Amino acid sequence: MSFWNTIKYFKPEEFNSPDEEGSGLKMHPILIKMLDELRNKMGESVVISSGYRSKKFNATLEKSVKDSAHCKGYACDISVPNSSYRFKVVKIAYEVGFLRQGTGSNFLHLDMDPEKPQNVMW
Repeated sequence: MSFWNTIKYFKPEEFNSPDEEGSGLKMHPILIKMLDELRNKMGESVVISSGYRSKKFNATLEKSVKDSAHCKGYACDISVPNSSYRFKVVKIAYEVGFLRQGTGSNFLHLDMDPEKPQNVMW
């Protein structure tokens, strides 16, 4: 938990898998530090809609992939209430180093899985 003491805007429980209390601690420290920097640059709240996912929980999701970066602590989804907020998050996420981004109807997926292609957006 030591690096969490340096994180200003987030707490581990915001990243818990719904079926595994305390699993937010499995998030990769670099991802959390990048998110903290993103939040600082945003100047407004950032809501995590999905962080760490157990493989069991991930398997219950309709559009999840078997080797999801969420299950390795390398990804999170951020709630995006409108298109201008989405644009701002995408721009700042790229600036802080998120080179894998995906968009959904009401969320933005940010990930840093080193085993997956980089410089991609879907």
